[in-house]
Amino acid sequence: MNETQPYEVVVVGGGPAGLQAALTLGRMHRRVLLFDSGEYRNDPADRMHNFVTHDSRPPAEFRALARADLAAYDTVEVRDEAVVSVVPDGDGYLVGTDSGPVATRLVLLATGVRDTLPDTPGLAPLFGTVAAHCPFCHGHEYAGRPVGVLGTGPHAARMVAMLAPIASEVVVLADGADVDDETAAAVARFGASVRPEPVAGFCRSSLGATVSFDGGSDSEVGGVLVVTAFAQSAPFAGELGLTLLGSGCVEVDVMGRTSRAGVFAAGDLAHAASLPMPMASVLGAAAAGQTAAAGCLFELISAPAPVAVPA
Repeated sequence: MNETQPYEVVVVGGGPAGLQAALTLGRMHRRVLLFDSGEYRNDPADRMHNFVTHDSRPPAEFRALARADLAAYDTVEVRDEAVVSVVPDGDGYLVGTDSGPVATRLVLLATGVRDTLPDTPGLAPLFGTVAAHCPFCHGHEYAGRPVGVLGTGPHAARMVAMLAPIASEVVVLADGADVDDETAAAVARFGASVRPEPVAGFCRSSLGATVSFDGGSDSEVGGVLVVTAFAQSAPFAGELGLTLLGSGCVEVDVMGRTSRAGVFAAGDLAHAASLPMPMASVLGAAAAGQTAAAGCLFELISAPAPVAVPA
């Protein structure tokens, strides 16, 4: 690749959204540089699910296969390096790293989000295996076993309904909070139960996890569904002044365009305003990466860069 010319697109993030974006642009013979910091939202998960042909594949294996795909395209470069800044520079951007800045016409952010779990003792070591936040991605793995739903927020009734055909029983772990009418109705309708006591902690067991309660006997479950709080993994959205939605994610249109010209976003860090939150799955992130890459291509061909003509 000619280092004297700016890249057409720099992709920031080496998860499924960034990898797919680089592949899509590489297949269109566009000069692409992908930066991968080596940190991923699904690091705690030992397996990824609900992705046709990749169901139950370890995330690291998926990324290795994707890297092998990218290696076939001469216009795609991958660097295992973290990005430290993204700043406007004339008609394009300078993407800063510890080894120096890189010029690019367009930037595609695929840096994801960072999950924060409730501070219940023992929950963090279970997250990604026994405990999870997405029934689509992990619910089937708890089939035929009792499953706990931690908390009584708006998620609880929906989780009970989704897990009822999968689990042997569903237990709402109220953790000392009141159960609202919607959750109470779902509990009754789907034959679930409620443990009202505060949850003292979790401990791994042969079935999955033992739940300890303040003022009540222990209970054993095969899985725990929990809602996480999440925030942007990287500061670039804020530094670039991108419009954020109530979810904390970057607002994008149907082609992955952000509120700033020349900046696209894909994956868990972004979604359209018509959705309450991103569809947090590997397949969904990859699909968003492909769409945003197509958006980048359309912008490139609508205002092509000058081509040097040999004398």
